[in-house]
Amino acid sequence: MLTPALTGFATAFALILAIGAQNAFVLRQGLMRAHVFWLCLLCAMSDAILITAGVLGFGALVTLYPTFPQIMAWGGAAFLVIYGAMRFRAAWQGAYDMQLAGQSAGLWPTLAAGAAFTWLNPHVYLDTLGLVGAVSTQYTNAMAKMAFGVGAVSASFVFFFSLGYGARLLAPVMQSARAWRVLDVLVGVVMWALAVKLLS
Repeated sequence: MLTPALTGFATAFALILAIGAQNAFVLRQGLMRAHVFWLCLLCAMSDAILITAGVLGFGALVTLYPTFPQIMAWGGAAFLVIYGAMRFRAAWQGAYDMQLAGQSAGLWPTLAAGAAFTWLNPHVYLDTLGLVGAVSTQYTNAMAKMAFGVGAVSASFVFFFSLGYGARLLAPVMQSARAWRVLDVLVGVVMWALAVKLLS
């Protein structure tokens, strides 16, 4: 059971590792040390649901509803454009008193944004329902398939909590408004680049 578990872990970890909108948002909250636990839990649990669905064979969703990816792409791109614009606006205004004080939006708005970054991203469905689900098909034994799924879900928990709590290591660098301005510009660029990629 160790081999399929490690395969699941490595597969999921490699897919999550790419810097995306969700990761950038978790990193930003981690730097502010605000709602980190609940945000990381939300992201990891969302991945767990999708990975489990993929391993159980629900990748056929796209086959049944071929317009699903396109609808998600438009919704996700709209959200990324708006959030990216918010980050550019914040960088332009340069008012970072809250960030320097380690404050952020409330818990529920933060979780709502985290959920949007997760569930409005069509790539998450490709990665979890599609790719992880496809790799799991090599295991026909139920126990091996379950071990693969557990390994993949574990990778998500390890990654998000490491990112969220590891971000505080960068805290000494983020002690100036200029550093936050640079971060927001970078986040804005990532968001808009991902939006273009979704629509292309």
